[in-house]
Amino acid sequence: MRLLLDTHVLLWWLSGSPELDPVLRDAIAEPANLVYVSAVSIWEIEIKRALRKLQAPQNWSDVLTEESFRRLPVTWEHALRVSGLPPIHRDPFDRMLVAQALIEKLVLVTDDVTVKRYGVSRLRS
Repeated sequence: MRLLLDTHVLLWWLSGSPELDPVLRDAIAEPANLVYVSAVSIWEIEIKRALRKLQAPQNWSDVLTEESFRRLPVTWEHALRVSGLPPIHRDPFDRMLVAQALIEKLVLVTDDVTVKRYGVSRLRS
């Protein structure tokens, strides 16, 4: 399976939060699954850290490398796909993750029930 972690799922994974369902934790840890982290999530985390709305260790990005998560950059195609999405969700970060999941044929791992209205493949956290 090819998974794209929503930002909150990524944070739950990194912190070992009990909010992350054990079945999903196993799916993320499964070596046969390819797990992607979008540059969008990195951007969102850094913005929230700068605004002091989120605390994360200084070296949190090093942990991503250790975890062998795959990097998903934002492309022009992704950005253009966002403009074609219906105005279901107002969060620009989530809209970009939906666009990326649709284009790259990834399963979005999120507990945001709103995104399923976009027809994106989703694992509920």
